[in-house]
Amino acid sequence: MTTSPDRTRIEFPGISSRAWEHPADRAALVTLRTLKGFDTIVRTLSGLLQERQHRLMYLATSIRVDERQFPDLHDLLRDCVEILGAEETPELFILQSPAVNSFTIGMDKPFIVVTTGLLDVMNYEEQRFVIGHELGHALSGHAVYRTILLHLMRLAGTIGWVPVGGWALRAIIAGLMEWQRKSELSGDRAGLLCSQDVHTALRVQMKLAGRSRVSEIDPDAFLAQAAEYDASGDLRDGVLKLLNIELLSHPFSVLRAAELKRWVDDGEYARVLRGEYPHRSTDDDARIGDEFRNAAKTYKQNFDQSDDPLIRVLRDVGSGLGDAVGAVGHGVGEVAADIKERFSHWRRGSGD
Repeated sequence: MTTSPDRTRIEFPGISSRAWEHPADRAALVTLRTLKGFDTIVRTLSGLLQERQHRLMYLATSIRVDERQFPDLHDLLRDCVEILGAEETPELFILQSPAVNSFTIGMDKPFIVVTTGLLDVMNYEEQRFVIGHELGHALSGHAVYRTILLHLMRLAGTIGWVPVGGWALRAIIAGLMEWQRKSELSGDRAGLLCSQDVHTALRVQMKLAGRSRVSEIDPDAFLAQAAEYDASGDLRDGVLKLLNIELLSHPFSVLRAAELKRWVDDGEYARVLRGEYPHRSTDDDARIGDEFRNAAKTYKQNFDQSDDPLIRVLRDVGSGLGDAVGAVGHGVGEVAADIKERFSHWRRGSGD
């Protein structure tokens, strides 16, 4: 696989982050975006304290990208900002670390951190995908809403809104981690929109699995591993897969590649390229119920099409189970909606 030459890419003026957000991620985000009061409080506290501390640390220990330092990365970031129509350009820092990693932190003014280990492994166009992925996180406000939800869950435990012992707490954490994993799929879609090169996007996942030995990896065989992972084994393996991923913040690289390829094959990527995408100006009109139904539909489709041995057994139990799995698609979004309602009652009761 060769790197596509640099070229003029399609830009998406006014595009909403809903265009690249995974349905389960979007359902939760649309709900939490209505928490205007709590949003402001958390942003303010983060901006005054922890966020400023983190930025000062990276300012002192890392390299800030600009026209003079890592100018190629500066150009990449500028291109991604223009492609996704971002209103502000986040700061980008290069951290000396052998780990192949990148992340976005901060709520008031998010900034991106990329390790030297990642730059050593990824070529220029693959770095474009990575920066687009992180910019997608920043534009979706993942840092903001993850923090808000965590604060709300702590508040819920403090005043008895939800049970916080044993299996109840484990279920809450599992739900949060599921949302975290889906947000990474959202970031991958944003990265593809910036790269506009499917082969490059898949190669990033191949390098995350095999580092620089990508020449030894066949893309078709790599994607075939995802299908084999889904279908292999018996009932015990199905349970073990759930245990393996339960507390992971990121999906496995092979599965991320397959999910991104599925988004392309389903035609969603092509629709965005044609200009058929939601706009930021309509974000306030997004209906929570519609997003829940889209999330439920996605989970049910995956359930119906899965070859996982555990899923096959569950499907055989009865046709009604498919509807139950569809309901799981409400997931974190339903929890967020319930907390939002309780938070509103609490504010009214406190006289705010």
